[in-house]
Amino acid sequence: MLQKRVFDNGVTIYESTLLAGVGVPHAFSTRLGGVSEGPFASLNLGNPGGQAIQDSPQNIAENYRRLQAAIGCEGRARLYGHQVHGATVLTPERVTGDCELGKGDAIVCDSPDALASVRTADCVPVLLASRDGRRVAAVHAGWRGTVAGVVAEALKHFDSPATVIAAIGPCIGFNAFEVGLEVAEQFATEFVRHEPNGKAHVDLKRALAAQLIAAGVPGEQVESTDRCTVSHADEFFSHRRTGGLTGRMAAVIGVCG
Repeated sequence: MLQKRVFDNGVTIYESTLLAGVGVPHAFSTRLGGVSEGPFASLNLGNPGGQAIQDSPQNIAENYRRLQAAIGCEGRARLYGHQVHGATVLTPERVTGDCELGKGDAIVCDSPDALASVRTADCVPVLLASRDGRRVAAVHAGWRGTVAGVVAEALKHFDSPATVIAAIGPCIGFNAFEVGLEVAEQFATEFVRHEPNGKAHVDLKRALAAQLIAAGVPGEQVESTDRCTVSHADEFFSHRRTGGLTGRMAAVIGVCG
């Protein structure tokens, strides 16, 4: 189970004991410990699409600086993608500073000067690392990315899934993720609960854990959490809870320094 950590600068994160055990710097951020205000209070790490109200780039940059300082990675370049709810994996050719690598939902990194990063506000963040800490990945998995197999695609960039440690971060929980039948039918029945109102609920965390194990990651090397971004409003931003006007958390990971 992921563990909550509060740093001296107020930044609050969830940390994987498995990833920490191999010395990989990482974080699943919360909304706590930043400088943003209003619907973005306070550790906002990205702006919502399609909204007239936006947080300032200066606030977001300072929030990333605080997060990276908290986990001992201040000064590392942040690598990220234009997330499109697919299964494309992005890998940098070289690291020269903070960089959007293109359209994709997984970032693989082996540079000691960089952090792989994805943003979420209900979708599932997954962090991966080889046991030697020399290759890492950050994965963004909404329901479309889960169905498309984005975690399995990211695992192809490691020498062997058997050597990978995986941590599944805070996201929309089973009870909060109500979907239509057209979405539910794309998941195995063990991850779906049908309701009398004709809707269904899908357990994304369990589905992703099963995909990781099916791809060859040992079950004892997969860690998860009971935190729900919709239910725990004091800790997390949630697109569904707010109707879209909200900030973003980030999941970040780097190779051993």
